[in-house]
This record gives sequence, C-alpha cells and structure tokens, in this order.
Amino acid sequence: MKTKLGLLYGGKSAEHKVSLRTALAVNKALDHTKFEIYPIYITEKGEWIKGEQLNGPVEKVEDLQFSQTASSDTNFSTKLFQAVDGKTFDVIFPLLHGPNGEDGTVQGLLELLNLPYVGNGVLASSAGMDKVVMKNIFAHAGLNQVQYVSFIKSEWNAKPELVYEKVEKELGYPCFVKPANLGSSVGISKCSNHTELENAFQEAFQFDRKVIVEEGVTAREVEIAVLGNDDPKCSVVGEIVPKEDFYDYKAKYEDGDTALIIPASISEEEYKTLSEMAIKAFKALDCSGLVRADFFLTKDGTAMINEVNTMPGFTPVSMFPLLWKHTELEYPQLIETLVQLGIERHKEKQNIKYTF
Repeated sequence: MKTKLGLLYGGKSAEHKVSLRTALAVNKALDHTKFEIYPIYITEKGEWIKGEQLNGPVEKVEDLQFSQTASSDTNFSTKLFQAVDGKTFDVIFPLLHGPNGEDGTVQGLLELLNLPYVGNGVLASSAGMDKVVMKNIFAHAGLNQVQYVSFIKSEWNAKPELVYEKVEKELGYPCFVKPANLGSSVGISKCSNHTELENAFQEAFQFDRKVIVEEGVTAREVEIAVLGNDDPKCSVVGEIVPKEDFYDYKAKYEDGDTALIIPASISEEEYKTLSEMAIKAFKALDCSGLVRADFFLTKDGTAMINEVNTMPGFTPVSMFPLLWKHTELEYPQLIETLVQLGIERHKEKQNIKYTF
C-alpha cells in the first residue's frame, strides 16, 4: 500500500520562492510507486490550498502554484489534510522556510491535528528559528561561539546611537547584522564602518522586530549535516568558499557564485570536534529528523558554532543533500529516510500518557 504524503510548501514568508524550488525538487525525486503525493500550497497571502494528487514529477514551479479558482480544497480544517479517499495522510512533509513554517507554528498545528510530519518539532523549530534564543541555548550547553548582541526594533528606534555604540564597543568591525528570525541569508549585511552599520540595521528591521549582531572572525565556513532522532549521525563536512564577502542570498540561489567543497580538507581531530559539537547542538535544541550545523573553523583549528538550520535548503544542489550524497546517501533515499524518521517519532509520541 502506498504512503499518503502531503507536501506542504510556499508560505507567507520572504522565503516563499525558496520553498517552491524545494517542493519541485522533492516531488521529482519521490518514487510515485511508493507514495500518493498531494500538494498543499500556502500562498504569499497565507491562503491554504490543496491541489489534486500528483501522479508524476512536476516540471515547473508554476505548476505547484494554485489559486482560489483552481479545482482544489480551500476549506482550512482537517479536511485539508485528507487524501481523495477521505483518509488522513500518513505523513506531512513541511517544505517551508522562514517564519510561519520553519519556526514551529506549522509544527504546532500538525501536533494538534495528531498528524505525523517530517523534521523538527515545535520547540526545536522555534528555538532554531530565533538566532538569539538559539545562541543563548548553545551558550548554556557550553558550545563555543562568536560574541553577539541583540536588539528589538523599539529599542533601536528610541536610541539608535546607543545601539550602535554598544555594537562598536562590544564587537567592533567587521560585524554582521542579521534579522533574528529568518534564514537563507535574507536581510544580512556585513559592516566595516558606522555608516554601513546604520544601513544594515535599517535593512534587517524590514524583516523582523529583533536583530542579532555577531562579531566578524577570520575563519573558514564549514557545515555538517545531522540525520536521525535519538541517535543522530553526521555526514562528511563541507566548506563554503564565497567569491564575495559572505554567503548571501544572491550567492546561494541566483548567481551560484560560490564554491562548495565536499568533503572539506580537515583533519580527523577537527572532524571529531565538529561532529561532536553538531550532535551536542542537535540534542540541546531537542531536534529530530534533520539539521544542518554551520561552523567557523579558524587557522589554529578552533571550531565555533554559528547556527543550526532546522529546515535547511533541500534541493539536490543544496548543501544538506550534497553532504549526504558524499556520505553515500542519495537524494531519493534521504527523503525516504526522513519520512520514516517522522513516522517513527510520531509513533513514539502515541505511547505518551496525557491523563492520570
């Protein structure tokens, strides 16, 4: 019997287009002899639309974008999460990046509906989305990381010069200004002087009410993929070598103007340190399914965790799938493994007693 799988994608987020590309890639890779695949599209306005069953690979992103006039179920209820035979899905695969998808909101909805889903749960998703909360948890876990400060928009509006003064005093230049709750390098700026710092705050606050500012360090940018539930495993390590100052949205998704070196040239001792830190971060956030852990690695071999991404880029040319490909797990098998991990975690939760 085929597994009834709902592909959940799109979203009311700045990363809507990234999500569409991910959904296109996953649908192409899924084995349609094993899965009944149903698209659930969230428009940029936040409308939820379930399309007809996908009986084969979809070739264009536009074919995954439905409108309210399409022949689809727009009733937001448990009916949205039912296949054509009226049965609920066996598993949902959220392919959502950024707020309103990767941040625990959708995961909470699926928990309330008691539906199995792929990837991280509510806590890991929300903590992993908020870079300030995430770094605070990492600090408590004893994970080495760069210095950072954070601000909310009202604080900056009231006394911007005091904000800039704190950044310059505690971090200095260069530094990086980022929206606290966003991914895919959206809204991130590298600052080398006061004017750039002012512009960076204005840019970042367009995307979030909270920003984080991180110390700039001279180091290699390396990443490792983690896969599993209670007994997670690590992939080989990859290195990002951007031709520009840093790995921004344009370099990631538009120019391809970045070298991805897999596996990275590191020592066995460095790999041991990175993998142990990645798993420690995974467990500190109570993650499940998948995580991409990003690190800085200095010339003397010091590793500092930068962040984890609980729903990393997931096209075949994204770092997470590529890392597993070089660890001898191909893209279609990676997807099936993640689906199985989501189902297993859901079954475990069904044994929890909620009443005395």
